Amino acid sequence: MIQVEALTKRYKTTTAVDGLSFTARPGTVTGFLGPNGAGKSTTMRMIVGLERPTSGSATVDGQRYADLGAPLHAVGTMLDARSAHPGRTAYKHLLAHAQTHGIGRARVAEVIAMTGLEPVARRRAGAFSLGMGQRLGIATALLGDPATLLLDEPVNGLDPDGVLWVRRLVRELAAEGRTVLLSSHLMHELALCADRVVIIGRGRLLADAPVQEIVARSERAGTVRVRSTQPEALERALVALGAQVVDREPGDSPGVLRVRGTSVDEVGAAAGRCGATVLELATEGGSLEEAYLQLTSDAVEYRGRTADDVTTGGAR
Repeated sequence: MIQVEALTKRYKTTTAVDGLSFTARPGTVTGFLGPNGAGKSTTMRMIVGLERPTSGSATVDGQRYADLGAPLHAVGTMLDARSAHPGRTAYKHLLAHAQTHGIGRARVAEVIAMTGLEPVARRRAGAFSLGMGQRLGIATALLGDPATLLLDEPVNGLDPDGVLWVRRLVRELAAEGRTVLLSSHLMHELALCADRVVIIGRGRLLADAPVQEIVARSERAGTVRVRSTQPEALERALVALGAQVVDREPGDSPGVLRVRGTSVDEVGAAAGRCGATVLELATEGGSLEEAYLQLTSDAVEYRGRTADDVTTGGAR
């Protein structure tokens, strides 16, 4: 179990992490989200002792990482897929780590097979693609058969088969009772593999809840989408009932209305009363990405500008 309590990290006048508290529990995949510069990597580095907190604490099973007798057996970490020495082969990189903890060659061969590195095990890491580097980083994290794993962007650079493999792997590890803390910018993947999500912005906690609870906060969650041949008449009928008809979205076909504050049955009944023919009628469920963007809208430090912003010379 990972416990982060009132964790703060300051660099001179910059506060990278600000009073952050959360728990990643055994048997659970915890997604760790936030915009660039939010403090995710700094937090993960403090958990494994690579950064010293200004205040607060970060522990694994009640101990600081620095106090663990055999860290590889307790915590598997992948914070940088390019951390392997470029002149070492994948096999020798893993063997060197194994020998620091008395881990045998059989386990090295096992994690090479688990991560699909067998065809390149004798190739130097400096010649690896980003995807192969990710696999080597994951193999290193798994080497000590740890009860806790911290994986920072593990699917970055992987092909679709590799992404599916990581998704299955983290679910299997959690099912074995392990703690998995997983950072990623791929919302779709986290929605599929995470049980719980911790979202931070500007170093502070914005949300800590099960994925479905976060998704339910999306503005689109519970919205009814209806397409009719008489949308104007249907809109008047729905507004008269007290429902809210929201703005159309790019790509909507003619006749589409999005409605909040009512149910599918009530929209269908209103259409029947006003004589509007309904061609489509469904409830939209929202998404983790939408909820995330809403939660972090005021916490994005590095924001690009559109072509319109550039031509008008203004930032909004």
